[in-house]
Amino acid sequence: MKRFLFIFLSTVVIGTIFYLGMNYQMRLREQSAIKFDLKPYIIFANIFPIFIGMLLRLPKLIIEIKDKKKWSIDLVKALTIGIPSLCVAMIPLLAILFETNLLSSKMFMFLGATTFTPIAGLVFGYVLLDSLKSNISSTETGL
Repeated sequence: MKRFLFIFLSTVVIGTIFYLGMNYQMRLREQSAIKFDLKPYIIFANIFPIFIGMLLRLPKLIIEIKDKKKWSIDLVKALTIGIPSLCVAMIPLLAILFETNLLSSKMFMFLGATTFTPIAGLVFGYVLLDSLKSNISSTETGL
């Protein structure tokens, strides 16, 4: 029952943060259209999915931390999944910040209105916390 309550409350908190973040993103989009300044909107639209991806993995990480296990980093997962997804997620942000006119960045900026770059951000945020792997501590094995 305790675990159910923890997961349920985590879901409510994540859902509330997601709702508030989407409302804020819509206000930023409207203000960007009025002021002709896309930077605040693009920055938030690229960082927010990463934050949500981390929030999605956080409840399981908290449960693993309570188990008091030894920690290490899964570099293979971080390098093969995390870094490419971060690169894809950050292309619109880098294009705006550095004012580049790369063909690929323009293509991804147009795709930014779809779900391509936010999904890459979600994947990166989740993999960032998921690459932390817990090992059985030496006290549990009797060593």
